[in-house]
Amino acid sequence: MSTPILIVVVTLLVGISAICSGLNVAIMSLEVGDLKRKARMGNILAKRILPFRANYHLTLASILLVNVAVVSATSLVLESAMSGILAGLISTLLIVILGEITPQALFSQKALLFCGTLSPVMRLMITLTYPISKPLQLFLDRVFGHTAHSLQSRQELGLVITEHLTDIRSELDEDEVEIMRGALSLSEKRVRDIMTPIRQTYWLTPTTIIDGHTISEIQTKSWSRIPIFSKDLSECSGVLLMKDLVNINFNETPVEVRSLPLHETKLVGSMTALDTMFRKFINAHTHLIPIEKDDRIVGIVTIEDILEEIVGHEIIDEADHRIKRT
Repeated sequence: MSTPILIVVVTLLVGISAICSGLNVAIMSLEVGDLKRKARMGNILAKRILPFRANYHLTLASILLVNVAVVSATSLVLESAMSGILAGLISTLLIVILGEITPQALFSQKALLFCGTLSPVMRLMITLTYPISKPLQLFLDRVFGHTAHSLQSRQELGLVITEHLTDIRSELDEDEVEIMRGALSLSEKRVRDIMTPIRQTYWLTPTTIIDGHTISEIQTKSWSRIPIFSKDLSECSGVLLMKDLVNINFNETPVEVRSLPLHETKLVGSMTALDTMFRKFINAHTHLIPIEKDDRIVGIVTIEDILEEIVGHEIIDEADHRIKRT
């Protein structure tokens, strides 16, 4: 074999080995769940790769069979043109440097791009080696099964989201990151940690007489919702909305609270997680829920309290701003 032909053949064989090595590392570095998400978002490369990655035992067997065959062929070709020791040394250096290390380092940087672009090559490898790779796949499937789709824990998701704050490539701004981190932490917090204690809560009893003086007092407090509790704080009769009182002249006709329209609400235990609490607000169709402990009302929580935990900042409305100024 002439030297030019030898160089061309060896270059071709080492090139094929490099593609096999790079694809082997790249395809296994791609996570099935991530590929499925990208495919649903319309990523063409992810759609191409997903069948190969989902059936990774067949893909792995095909790539390795071709790679081993090419490496063996490289040694044989070189050995036919030079001494055995020299041929072994040259083939080892060529395969290790150009056929293994370099392509693996390159392909791992852009695994999705290389695997998607070279998906026809992987399909050709599977076709050529199918009589051997298919039985190997069936054996590996039976012995090792399929790798289960892994999910990040809440803490891991929080760390992933936090990384977006320091990476200029991130599409998320600081507010979005804070909201997502706040939402992830809801299940770790209890409603007792954010409730307004009963000693700081303005409330009335069902037998309270509402007259002009009481209305003035309520207006001073600037609350739009007033919880109605029994004197011993064991029961909640409902929530009184200030907007329901607008057209009533209490100076002329004072009335008891229980004769006014009250909106039903249910008591919730103080150890309820905030994510569960958020669902209770949605199901209860109310913005205020009393909190109980040992069969006694110990405070209240509002939907605003939950939202403040999510956004990570206190929400100051018009009434809060006016009270702080006074």
